[in-house]
Amino acid sequence: MGKELLLEIGTEEIPAGFLPKAIADMDEIIRKALAGERISHGPVRVLATPRRLCLTVADVAERQEDQLVEKMGPARKVAFDEAGNPTKALLGFARGQGLDVSELEAVSTEKGEYFCARKRIAGVETSSILPAILTKFLVSIPFRKTMRWSSFDLRFPRPIHWILALFGGEVVPLTVENIVSGRETRGHRFMSPDRAPVKGFEDYLDVLRKKFVIVDPEERKRIIREESRKAAEAVGGRPLESEELLETVTFLVEYPTVVCGGFDPAYLAIPREVLVTSMMSHQKYFPVVDEGGKLLAHFLTVNNTLARDPAVVTRGNEKVIRARLSDARFFFEADQKIPLDRRVEDLRKVVYHSLLGTSFDKVERFRALAAVIAGRVCPGKKDTVDRTAWLAKADLDTQMVGEFPELQGVMGREYSLLTGENPAVARGIYEHYLPVVAGGDLPQTDEGAVVSIADKLDTIVGFFGVNVVPTGTADPYALRRQALGILNIILERGYVLDLGDLVEESLSILGPLVKKPPAEVKADVLTFFQARFQNQLMTQGYAYDVVDSVLAAGATDAVQVLQRVKAMDVFKSHEAYRPLATAFKRAGNIIRDFQGGSVDPSLFEGEEEKTLYEAFLDMKEKAQSGISRQDYLEALMEMARIREPVDAFFEKVLVMAKDDRIRFNRLSLLSEISSFFRQVADFSKIVTES
Repeated sequence: MGKELLLEIGTEEIPAGFLPKAIADMDEIIRKALAGERISHGPVRVLATPRRLCLTVADVAERQEDQLVEKMGPARKVAFDEAGNPTKALLGFARGQGLDVSELEAVSTEKGEYFCARKRIAGVETSSILPAILTKFLVSIPFRKTMRWSSFDLRFPRPIHWILALFGGEVVPLTVENIVSGRETRGHRFMSPDRAPVKGFEDYLDVLRKKFVIVDPEERKRIIREESRKAAEAVGGRPLESEELLETVTFLVEYPTVVCGGFDPAYLAIPREVLVTSMMSHQKYFPVVDEGGKLLAHFLTVNNTLARDPAVVTRGNEKVIRARLSDARFFFEADQKIPLDRRVEDLRKVVYHSLLGTSFDKVERFRALAAVIAGRVCPGKKDTVDRTAWLAKADLDTQMVGEFPELQGVMGREYSLLTGENPAVARGIYEHYLPVVAGGDLPQTDEGAVVSIADKLDTIVGFFGVNVVPTGTADPYALRRQALGILNIILERGYVLDLGDLVEESLSILGPLVKKPPAEVKADVLTFFQARFQNQLMTQGYAYDVVDSVLAAGATDAVQVLQRVKAMDVFKSHEAYRPLATAFKRAGNIIRDFQGGSVDPSLFEGEEEKTLYEAFLDMKEKAQSGISRQDYLEALMEMARIREPVDAFFEKVLVMAKDDRIRFNRLSLLSEISSFFRQVADFSKIVTES
């Protein structure tokens, strides 16, 4: 059994959003650090509150494991001279390793016999190297934003005030800037701020609990859930659940308590999303709903202290939410004085991007593109699609969206319904922003889907056209997410759309705004989409070579690509799969620079050429029927029938014949077969090695 390691880094309040990732990073870093020093250990546990990061590791070995170091020396053939005496090479190697020649060992390798020095380095006491390990650990925790304070060089998200470090109950001596480690922790900032000594992890938890700190975030989360449920039940409702908000408030408090407040039911006339956004996003309150999910005039707030008089706390929170909802009602009523239709023209005053014009210009562009898309996938809805596109961004001019940007689209839907717009248009205005996050909800109407595709594609092509593209992890305009959004919408709706054609349409609409050759922009955009689609398909479990083979065959219709990938995935189990891939790898190498030509059967010299050609023609007719119906698995099963003729051809026929006409004809035959197969996949991309 080893000893327990306990580390607490006490700070000023760290932003809630930093802590979940810090917990995961600390776990990973300490495991790697101990493994790198050959220190075995038991379970690792990382906990956090706004004011402290806590790490504990059970059963940490008291010594490093011994290390066996091997160093290869000279080969036997140069280690001894003709008289059998050690050469300078062997003597020098032994001397460099601090060993006698007799202590070297001969080992056999693929290159012959060599001499090797093996030395066992004894491990040191863990306690002697823990200070260096923990100091390095502390400064290596990554945070997206850090700061310096006083005159110190150390960077951390917030100033550090104390460090508790114990190994087996004994203090691990650390000095980080002006902080010297000890065995003391500190309690809740307001309810019990004084110091308290601890002996180990269990004692640490007990001491802090008595000092109004619940260190375990999962326990705090459980308390918030239970107390919120009880408080909501007292007013006849239940909390509106949100895991995102629950996690946020969990890391905002050290000692959670829940109170329930109320507001004037008249505010319930404001759209639900406005109320929910005001409470959850801006105030971090949980709305209260009835069993049917309808909002009640109550809210729940999570406090970080025990209130002497809960009624005072409740009144304070009610005053805050009343002001928020009063502003929201004012915006809601004021916005309705100007119909959305009239607000569109005001978008001329809003700069979308300095290189791509105003928001009005953007509306005009994706409106034109939406008309093209609608003509291909839902021609009967061209009018409602056009109206949706025209009004899609109008709510950006409203006071409500100015105050609550996350309500764009939501308010467009609400205001359009209030002015009597077609419900399909109203829903499309809201849906055209979807998905708002990766894996989020997708549009469920043609109006929303078509305008969403048009808007997102105009954004992607526009920014590529002015050479503002994602680099590394930097993607300020979320082009990657928007590309995935387009692909997922197309797949969800089953739209038959050629992305290549749509990119050309978008480039034509952008016109002189494009600063690069249109053909270059088109190629870059399609490569960008292909990379997104490739990653997505592989994430879904399809083999990378299957995905590569389909994408390499060329296709800009996402639905068709997915169908072909699925067919190839099933075809992998067919006995002809790898042999065909092997054959077409060979064919691909042979015809790589061949331009192709028509096949002349009269030039066939061997039976294998004739048999392959006849088998191909027979297969082609039947497989083409499957391809035409997009039944790619049926087509592949038909293609599999020419496996034996292909194998016989490569075994018996010399493709690169001396006679120019014979060689050209044989290359043409292989080229024609390969081209036909590429309607489904480029088999030369399949990995054939097991």
